[in-house]
Amino acid sequence: MITYCTPINDWLTYVGVNDRLKPLFENQWPLPQGVCYNAYLARDEKTALLDSVDVHEVEDFLSKLQTALGDRKLDYFVIHHVEPDHSSTIPFIRRIYPDVTLVGNKKTFEFLGNFYGVDTENKIIVAEGDTLSLGEHTLTFRMTPMTHWPESMVSYENKDGILFSQDIFGGFGALDGNIFDDEIGDIEKVYAEACRYYTNIVGKYSRMAAKSLKKLEDLDIKMICPVHGPVWRSHPENILTLYNNLASHKAQNGVVIAFGSMYGNTEKMADLLARFLSEAGVRNIRLYDVTKTHPSLISTEIWKYRGFIACAPTYNNALFLPMRNLLAILSENKMQNKSMGIVGNYSWSGGAVKEMLAWRESQPFEAVDPVIEVRSAAKPEDLEQLRALAKAMADNLASHADTDDFHYYSHIGE
Repeated sequence: MITYCTPINDWLTYVGVNDRLKPLFENQWPLPQGVCYNAYLARDEKTALLDSVDVHEVEDFLSKLQTALGDRKLDYFVIHHVEPDHSSTIPFIRRIYPDVTLVGNKKTFEFLGNFYGVDTENKIIVAEGDTLSLGEHTLTFRMTPMTHWPESMVSYENKDGILFSQDIFGGFGALDGNIFDDEIGDIEKVYAEACRYYTNIVGKYSRMAAKSLKKLEDLDIKMICPVHGPVWRSHPENILTLYNNLASHKAQNGVVIAFGSMYGNTEKMADLLARFLSEAGVRNIRLYDVTKTHPSLISTEIWKYRGFIACAPTYNNALFLPMRNLLAILSENKMQNKSMGIVGNYSWSGGAVKEMLAWRESQPFEAVDPVIEVRSAAKPEDLEQLRALAKAMADNLASHADTDDFHYYSHIGE
């Protein structure tokens, strides 16, 4: 096998891999551009592997690891996060390097026992503020529980200011040759996939994520090495800014209209609503069909924008199922700082509006009215209601203009 390992500096080497075959992350979230699993080999007086990869890419990974190690032994394996896409190669690593010392926190080893039956005395259990000396370079550990698993932790290398951040600051997408942030031409694509990753993987734990980010404020971070996405060697402040905005639920001025339609009548109302929003001065409008666009993409847009309008028909006396699925995902993500409008449709018995109203009342959202319920197809009087809802939403956005006057990633770093 031909193997090439990318040097990060004179003591750290990138030994991560790409996975373009996996269709779904966690068997739920689409990966149209694949995903990368990042791992790093430190070579000082001691050697240390920092994180690992999914077992399906074990051959490529082990080839890189062995090439980077050369004739040296592997002294430490630092496990920042036990989720299987970063730990399922552990049985292979221990078979090849039986004397390796595993480094993790108390919860790490509990999880390793549950997943892989790992029970070894050859381990170092670390806690908040503990250090591991590799020689000239020392790792200091910070616990980041529920960002996004209970055992999650990060480590900070003191000499060069490198943060090994596990899933924090990660994003979807394979690395198409550009491993470092300063090598990527279309960096907005990276930010967009980082937003989708955060919303669907980390978003539910934003309160804990904010606490974890707060813990890092005293560190002089010069480079970030996450387990997904590029290595941020030139502008780590850009991904720090993005994640801080996401964790604090900052809302961008604009409206997402998510609609479901069986025969086109609800879709026509969604289109009209979008036009009326534009006439009312709204410039950022996103329209998505819940039957055609994956909810992970829609939920990401809803996270970013202040306004959200759900348009859906009744189906079997209840809410159209694809819309119900989207609302369930939004509930899981625990979004905040949203203003929501509702448009429903029915022919002989209602249900959609009742269910969407109950859902809105269960969320920390501002209600934007009127609530619209149309029978079968919109009539002239319904158009005026749609125009009134668009005007109310535009007014709501204007009332938040002072806090929402920013863009999630277009102007990062400017």
